[in-house]
Amino acid sequence: MKELTEPLVLLECLVAGTSHRRPEIDKVEPSLKVGQTLLLTREPDSHYDDWAVQVHTLPTTHPANVWLGYLPEGQNETVARLLDAGFAIEARLNHKAWEDDWLHLDIGVLMNR
Repeated sequence: MKELTEPLVLLECLVAGTSHRRPEIDKVEPSLKVGQTLLLTREPDSHYDDWAVQVHTLPTTHPANVWLGYLPEGQNETVARLLDAGFAIEARLNHKAWEDDWLHLDIGVLMNR
């Protein structure tokens, strides 16, 4: 039997709220590379979304730990519950592009097997 080593893709989505993260996101965008790992953190005290999950650059990248936006509301509950339960969930940048003044960040949310 083939060993399962590739992470399980839980979600593919756009990062929500990137236009609200300016000017920080303008500074970090040139250093964002397709394929890089991103950090997901829960925001359990959000007033807007009970399942809020923030997307950040990793603390080991430069610039370190920049808040990029959120997983989209309505698509984030499963990931939030897994993070709350202590599972190691991360994201990977699949694509980035500017559309007028909005930074389009397409990510995959991954769980190691």
